[in-house]
Amino acid sequence: MQTWIPIPENSDFTIHNLPFGIFSMEGETPGAGVAIGDQILDLYAVADLEHLDIPGVDKSVFNHSSLNPFIRLGKRTTSAVRLKVQQLLSDEHSPLRSRPEVFIPQSSVTMHLPVEIGDYTDFYSSIEHATNVGMMFRDPANALLPNWRHLPVGYHGRSSSIVISGTPVRRPSGQVKPKEADQPVFQPSARLDFELETAFIIGRNTELGQSVSTAEAEDYIFGMVLFNDWSARDLQQWEYVPLGPFLGKNFASSISPWVVTLDALEPFRTEGPVQEPAVLPYLQYTGKKNYDIHLEVGLQPAAGDETVICRSNFKYMYWNMCQQLAHHTVNGCNIRIGDLMASGTISGKDPGSYGSMLELSWSGTKPIQLKDGSTRTFLQDGDTVRMRGWAEQGGVRVGFGAVEGRIVG
Repeated sequence: MQTWIPIPENSDFTIHNLPFGIFSMEGETPGAGVAIGDQILDLYAVADLEHLDIPGVDKSVFNHSSLNPFIRLGKRTTSAVRLKVQQLLSDEHSPLRSRPEVFIPQSSVTMHLPVEIGDYTDFYSSIEHATNVGMMFRDPANALLPNWRHLPVGYHGRSSSIVISGTPVRRPSGQVKPKEADQPVFQPSARLDFELETAFIIGRNTELGQSVSTAEAEDYIFGMVLFNDWSARDLQQWEYVPLGPFLGKNFASSISPWVVTLDALEPFRTEGPVQEPAVLPYLQYTGKKNYDIHLEVGLQPAAGDETVICRSNFKYMYWNMCQQLAHHTVNGCNIRIGDLMASGTISGKDPGSYGSMLELSWSGTKPIQLKDGSTRTFLQDGDTVRMRGWAEQGGVRVGFGAVEGRIVG
């Protein structure tokens, strides 16, 4: 499939992708758009010209500060909108060819959170990451806790502190227990970290008491974003027993602005790892539920060039999204449109694929070398972390763009 829109080489936003997001121009209210190359197609403007003639789609759904009203139309309708846009952008005789005003350069807009996030859950679904953390902080011979291979471990996070890519991240303070001290102290985190994650966005409500099976799960997932779950490791280590993460996690999490649909990711399905022992029936599934998505993390000092310090892949995930959603709802927990569910840190088997500085520096014992000659064990003020993700095969590329944030003191 070809498009008449000029697409920069290696662009994430090809005619095969067409992710949805919320943007605004200076002095104007936010609205919905689709990314194509280095442009944004203004969906409200296209609908106002009556070129999105799809039953049940009123142009007002594109004139909101979130995608929630659009998502509420249902997956059949939102998929039809994406296919119509794909047709308009690939048809040589498209009416949009004479309407340059419906295209806006991405460089001239402000991007916003794509959805209104009611609830946020973070999982712990990479066996490599969980094993590494267990080896560092528990018994290396028994790194995984007894429940880990039986269920997708997760916790409920704080949705109010999820921010859009580019938002500065202030170094958090809290209680820390130095090894040599008898009592904790209050101080800024000295072990500030990133976590390389993706997240999926819920596209359909359920009622309290209703569960979603692995077979149904994809009908409830609108799309995916990149996710950086910033972590203060020293705060986390002192506080997490017995109830899990709290101040070490809830100060900020960053997401990428463009939501990539499962329709766009369909060609990149792949097998997941073999799960041993066999999981309980409600977590069993058929078909390919993992996705071959390349991921990388770059670290850029305040006065230096970026160094790519991690290359990983979403296909490594032990627990897939369908299993995560099935487990989340098996007890009757209801979900709502816009809810966000993060994957947990995505690490691979080799050290260059570890998805956090905690692992890359092995809890600070192995400094990471940067291009400018400096080293890092954890993040310093002024550092920018930039995560990218894309799937590519047979000349077809579908990407997420980037999620980035700079640490400020």
